[in-house]
Amino acid sequence: MALVHSLEKNGNKLFKYRGQIPVILFLLAVPVIYFTDAQYIMNHESWFYICTGAAIAISVLGQVIRAIAIGTSNKNTSGRNTQEQVAEALNTKGIYSMVRHPLYLGNYFMWIGIVCFTFNIYFIIIVSLLFWIYYERIMFAEERFLERKFGDAYVNWSNSVPAFWPGMKNYIKGDIPFSMKTILRREYSGISATALGFVFVAGVREFFMTKTIANPLAYIYWIAGAILFSLIFKLLKHKTKVLYEEDRS
Repeated sequence: MALVHSLEKNGNKLFKYRGQIPVILFLLAVPVIYFTDAQYIMNHESWFYICTGAAIAISVLGQVIRAIAIGTSNKNTSGRNTQEQVAEALNTKGIYSMVRHPLYLGNYFMWIGIVCFTFNIYFIIIVSLLFWIYYERIMFAEERFLERKFGDAYVNWSNSVPAFWPGMKNYIKGDIPFSMKTILRREYSGISATALGFVFVAGVREFFMTKTIANPLAYIYWIAGAILFSLIFKLLKHKTKVLYEEDRS
């Protein structure tokens, strides 16, 4: 099999399982936290707040990037489809005039923020490299699909827009207004998962460092809040028309 076809085939396979990345990160984080000496940061309040604030800010940045991409996208694009590539329209304006894969860029920042919260620089570097290896193949397969579907329109756009790191020089204002309903309908699970990621790392670290959980109710409240948030918006999405929009996916 030619390398180009092999990369596309692998990319399509990885595309189906990209939603499992958070689970893998959670599992990998446990031994990393155990072997990470975070005593200095934990014992110096100012450093702890700086590092924690930076980690949260990075994850929030990822959520914002995803929100902009999803909240201003054409119908039937930028979805959570997992079985195959789907696109009925080509996004070329707004954030898509700055970067070809804003959702994957958002994913990177969203999850690397949680990784940063482990306070292990080696884990940050390793996850960044693995993320690139994994998503590079997905992006390759996606671009092959879009090139076949949209032809020269896609080629001309892709030749002037960076794949992953945004560039401002070719920015074109989008035609589709931002929709908060779209964000709440489609991103509630990602928001909950991010919150649970930070709670998970904090709880595991406290247990490894002190052999106990000083205030278990605080963790229970955070976990319950994140799950409740997700359940509320899942019910609103599937059982009501509160978040329904006729011209949005």
